Amino acid sequence: MQELSLSSKLKYIFSIPVIISALGYFVDIYDLLLFGIVRIPSLKALGLNPDADGTFILNCQMVGLLIGGIFWGIFGDKKGRLSVLFGSILVYSLANLACGFLPYFPKEHLLYQYAGLRFIAGIGLAGELGAGITLVSESLPKSLRAIGTSVVAGFGLMGAVVAQLTVELAGGWNISYIIGGIMGVMLLLLRISVSESGIYKNIVHKSVSKGNFLSFFTNKERLTRYLKCIAVGLPTWYCIGILAVLANQFAPELGIKDLNPGKAIMWAYVGISVGDLMSGFISHALKSRKMAIFYMLLFTIIGVAVMLFGNTNTETKYYMFCVWLGLGTGYWAMFVTLAAEQFGTNIRNTATTTVPNMVRGLVPVMILAFDLLKNNFTVIISAAIVGIVVFGLAFYSSLTISETHDKDLEFTE
Repeated sequence: MQELSLSSKLKYIFSIPVIISALGYFVDIYDLLLFGIVRIPSLKALGLNPDADGTFILNCQMVGLLIGGIFWGIFGDKKGRLSVLFGSILVYSLANLACGFLPYFPKEHLLYQYAGLRFIAGIGLAGELGAGITLVSESLPKSLRAIGTSVVAGFGLMGAVVAQLTVELAGGWNISYIIGGIMGVMLLLLRISVSESGIYKNIVHKSVSKGNFLSFFTNKERLTRYLKCIAVGLPTWYCIGILAVLANQFAPELGIKDLNPGKAIMWAYVGISVGDLMSGFISHALKSRKMAIFYMLLFTIIGVAVMLFGNTNTETKYYMFCVWLGLGTGYWAMFVTLAAEQFGTNIRNTATTTVPNMVRGLVPVMILAFDLLKNNFTVIISAAIVGIVVFGLAFYSSLTISETHDKDLEFTE
């Protein structure tokens, strides 16, 4: 195949599907992490408990992501990638707008109203990344897939930084929710210009089973591929869901006066944004998805060990380690791209949408294990034990999963 010119490469990398997917993921991440950032101020303002009630609401959002991942994954394979990009953003934008008006809701059952809205938001948020990465993977030449999807995630993940800054500048946590909802509605209008994936169009009228979620569990080899894809992504949300979102719980044992989870999330995502941009180029240089992920995992686990057992005794040091962990777990786009490349066109969106949301959906399991371990161990030791399990599964899976660099995606299962 003839080597693409630089102008052709740039045309593909900054094409409409990439730009719109990047903007969509930006809004998605803004809305996804907003509760983690405003958890303490919003729950205090509503007269709720930031820790107990906050964990319940976060778990509801994550369960919503899990259910939404399955729904949007199947929907995207049956009805097309664009149907998900329109439907999902509408659902989570309306849910976030409603969250902005929570102070005006009846005080009775306010916890369940908040949790219900975050559950609905989670369902909507579940479809964005998978459909976007699938569309970009199927629209770009195989030599540029890693770089294109890294641009999507690298820019999109800056939504976390903007979310934190918005909370600080908006003058109220509920205003931040309203801003997120408005951004989603505006993006919905921009998506009118996006075209459906050509690869998907080629199978629309074929008599092949599309979006069959159960097919992942009816074939041992396919199930193994699927579980390994999920395991590869677990450290990303271990670092965010425990070490960043629950940062305030580590402060007393580390001898730090106070840690702001919102700032911890923001600094982690500063690192993740840079890491995601780097991961595509690392994979491109190594000509390997799995080895790029392996080296980034290695970098991350060193950071976790030093963060928990080194001399992390100031707020600044903790946030610096959040950047380190973000850089390491910036293989998020590469991990989702790896999932897209593992499976055929007829179940690709189902895989690419459910895999990252299975990872997010397992956050409550990680937090539950963390909370149970705290009954017998310190916060730091409890986090370390969960980390050992999570990273062990990820290392094994990254080394044994099939290589997909330069793989042709025009195939079905």
